[in-house]
Amino acid sequence: MTSTPDSQPSGTVRRDSVFIVAGIVWMVIYWVALLFLKNPNTPGPVKMAAVLVPAIPFGFFLFRFISYVRSLDELHRRVHLEALALAFPIATLFLMTLGLIERAGMLSKYWSYQDVWYYLPLFYLIAVAVSWRRYR
Repeated sequence: MTSTPDSQPSGTVRRDSVFIVAGIVWMVIYWVALLFLKNPNTPGPVKMAAVLVPAIPFGFFLFRFISYVRSLDELHRRVHLEALALAFPIATLFLMTLGLIERAGMLSKYWSYQDVWYYLPLFYLIAVAVSWRRYR
């Protein structure tokens, strides 16, 4: 099998798939932990495990993500760096505003940190899209 300039080496495809699988495993374990935590009959030690266990696959996911970014060429790394440089201030603005809304007593009692973190990866993905537009 010959390699064309546009094709990716098989090692890159494998790194990408491990990174994606690690993310999926982390999310599944996170959702299972949420089910245990939402059940009022879950014993205390199981609740503590449900709190701590998702950190293990997330740590592996983070390690794989960093390896993935390091394996990219200079342009791709620059896009991800610019995305982080955009997403971080957006996340800071978001959290600061939520904190002030909470301080003003206008935040719903049903809103919590559990609801906030979902936005952070979303900000990053939007920032990656914005950053890619610059280089197209």
